[in-house]
Amino acid sequence: MSIAISVVIPVYNEAENVRELVDRVGAALVPTGRSFELVIVDDGSKDGTRAILQSLAAERDWLRPLALIRNYGQSTALQAGFDHSRGEFIVTLDGDLQNDPVEIPRLVEMLERDPDIDVVSGWRKDRQDRTVSRKIPSMIANRLISAVTGVHLHDNGCALKAYRRPIIENLRLYGEMHRFIAALAVEAGARLVEVPVLHHPRTRGQSKYGIDRVFRVLLDLLWVKFSMRFLHRPLHAFGAVGFVFMGVGGIALTYLAVLKLGFDQNIGGRPLLILGVLLTLIGVQLLAAGVLGELLTRVYHEPQGRRQYVLRR
Repeated sequence: MSIAISVVIPVYNEAENVRELVDRVGAALVPTGRSFELVIVDDGSKDGTRAILQSLAAERDWLRPLALIRNYGQSTALQAGFDHSRGEFIVTLDGDLQNDPVEIPRLVEMLERDPDIDVVSGWRKDRQDRTVSRKIPSMIANRLISAVTGVHLHDNGCALKAYRRPIIENLRLYGEMHRFIAALAVEAGARLVEVPVLHHPRTRGQSKYGIDRVFRVLLDLLWVKFSMRFLHRPLHAFGAVGFVFMGVGGIALTYLAVLKLGFDQNIGGRPLLILGVLLTLIGVQLLAAGVLGELLTRVYHEPQGRRQYVLRR
């Protein structure tokens, strides 16, 4: 049986919300008459979430819970859900009930109506979160991500998104790349639109995010920038920086050589000699790193058939 819609939701310690979450997704999709599945990935919860999901799945043939053997993080949990989803369209949202499942049919209909759209990204225009701990860090992160990636969205962090399957099949999420999934999708060739969606305040459970995520975004952005521009040509990145170091070091050493050979000056005790040699060596090492990167890109660009998580049996 072919599946029209796969809803993928990673959860972690959401025992207080998961029953209502499943009921609300069912209430949103059952009346549409479309075939669907709900893939909830339990990311190593310790509060009984897995047991609740198993009991709910016994009564609902469209619910497919996955249990990771430990807590891997949201990106890996999403990847696990993508790997095991079967739908033509894939919709993601958070498990804390702040995203409203009633929006799912509308996002999927947008993809069905317009074949030129590959991704519909939610925008929490009227966001129901605390200003200092959630809204301000999110605003800073959104501006940074838009500036670095060139994909301008109001709300990169909104988990409510709908995708066509081919786009998801071309994505691989590692680390904490879920923050940049829209930018990665565009890099993979997706055409994206952003639409306002409903957002509700969290009423049960605790948020898994804090203001420290701004600093994590800064670190992750370095990798995203590199992967978007140089993943397939690492020699261009390392080589360019390496040539700069080698050039500056070469100029310093040439200057010292002129002083020694032309004016017979003593250069052995000059700090500039050490700096010139150091910069030249660093440049050579960066150039070598770029060559190795090119080799690895060709030999081991993607780990074929190897996943970065283990399912609980």
